[in-house]
Amino acid sequence: MDTVTQIALGAAVGEATLGRKAGWRAPAWGGLCGLLPDLDVLWPFADPVSAFTWHRGYSHSFAVLVLATPVVAWAAARVHPATRPFRRGWLLLAFLALVTHPLLDCFTVYGTQVFLPFSDFPVGWSTIFIIDPMFSAPVMLGVLAALVLSRERGLGHRLNHVGLALGVAWLALTVVIKAHVDRVAGDSLPSTVTRVLTTPAPFNAILWRVVAMTGDGRYLEGYYSLLDPEPRVSYVSRPDGHALLEPIRGEAAVARLMWFSRGFFSGQELGGGKIAITDLRMGFEERFVFSFVVGRREGETVEAAPVRRRPGPDFPAGTWAALGERILGRAAEPACLLPC
Repeated sequence: MDTVTQIALGAAVGEATLGRKAGWRAPAWGGLCGLLPDLDVLWPFADPVSAFTWHRGYSHSFAVLVLATPVVAWAAARVHPATRPFRRGWLLLAFLALVTHPLLDCFTVYGTQVFLPFSDFPVGWSTIFIIDPMFSAPVMLGVLAALVLSRERGLGHRLNHVGLALGVAWLALTVVIKAHVDRVAGDSLPSTVTRVLTTPAPFNAILWRVVAMTGDGRYLEGYYSLLDPEPRVSYVSRPDGHALLEPIRGEAAVARLMWFSRGFFSGQELGGGKIAITDLRMGFEERFVFSFVVGRREGETVEAAPVRRRPGPDFPAGTWAALGERILGRAAEPACLLPC
């Protein structure tokens, strides 16, 4: 999730855990704990692929965060000597505020390596978009209420609980929605499909994007809105470009991107013979967030090239209006957001 939401979640957890005893200090330290795992973006990774695939790595590991818990609790009690009788409370606050950060990230599609160093499997349940107002708003409002109503700590504390409860209820609902979308998508796909991904479209959990790898040089992309007149998905077929990447699939950067994308990737030949690999999970309709130049063509030969991340996608005017229309099930072409 976005960092602002993670700070708010940490603050809400801090308030719920120790707010009655430690006052404003509890949400302040909770918010700090909510921020800490994302500070791995400041680490000087060796190359763009490492920065992409190791974000949400060790800094999001449950084991690492458990080890960090007593350090954070000690620091909080040290900075605020009057709260030292609440050492156990600080321990619980630090643990919950730290661990809920990667746990929330697991609900997105990115892939969070929470089991390092025992397993590097990137967990991504893909039930919410990385920015989801339906989760963020109640959590933020609950924390705000607790801070504004500090003189009426009881009321503010209860409103913070309500905000957290609403956020958790929304997460649970998105799990149910995804199960329904998975069934609809499965009923609309040919039997030749090898793997399927369903993920929410930006900023909502009503419209969902479906990506299916066919195993025969193509991938399918389609959409399903809970407000569509019929429970089915229409697809557009596009080349997956895997053959382009075959000569360099043994290169460390290429192999890691194939693994991290969990098989949802494509290859493209760009101008000047450059070969790129793109993660198909984040973005839509050939406008993807994470794409890397990894090779070049010399005549009939494809060779590895210095890894470079491509610039982010540009979305044409009318994209967000088209998104709104598709959410409401009113798109002229249900298989696409933008003109197919």
